Amino acid sequence: MRVELEEVLFSRGAFCLRASGAFDEGVHIVSGPVGSGKSTLAVLLAGLMPPASGVVRWQGVNSVLLLLQFPEHQITSPTVAKEAASWGLVPEEVLALADLEERADDDPFNLSRGELKRLTLACAFTRDPDLLLLDEPFSSLYCERNGWFCGMIEERGSGVTIIFSHEHAVLPRVDAIWEMDGGALRGCGSVPGAIPSWRHAPAYLTYALEMGARPENIRLADAREALCRIRD
Repeated sequence: MRVELEEVLFSRGAFCLRASGAFDEGVHIVSGPVGSGKSTLAVLLAGLMPPASGVVRWQGVNSVLLLLQFPEHQITSPTVAKEAASWGLVPEEVLALADLEERADDDPFNLSRGELKRLTLACAFTRDPDLLLLDEPFSSLYCERNGWFCGMIEERGSGVTIIFSHEHAVLPRVDAIWEMDGGALRGCGSVPGAIPSWRHAPAYLTYALEMGARPENIRLADAREALCRIRD
């Protein structure tokens, strides 16, 4: 499975996005500040908007799912259980994954935003599409739930997973790093070789690199392990 962008150009008002590159099977993170074009790129990759020029090409991708930053935008049903069922899923399985078994009959809009985020993330991962696009998936999650989300990312067995985020605290293992800056997409490359050139790297990775360590991935645990190796 592979998603290619060939000289993609998209503009709206004063904003202009340019992107070329290929997302192969695995986990990719696209980082960058607010307003840099991450969400627009996600929508283009999902095929929900056509570029002004250039091509977005899917190879071997038969199912696509874009999860938006704000979970309430994707709710369509009157109860939590029916919302899970509306995705074509077994509600009991989804609610167990989201730790919402006791809220099955509640109106989804009576959930906190964090609970609602867990529900939509659980639905997305249970659907297991070929191409999974996650726009700011950490937003609204409580800190202890970030690890739960990262675990689901790392357990996903196949497909192309692209995380669009400016999260700098809790991150999953990834296969490749990308950056958006002023509407331009830049590929840093595969991990771990791409880590030193990642301009939006979290502080713990920057510190590890400055100390001469070479983390094998982008998690805090990877930075700690690399620092321990150079001290032993």
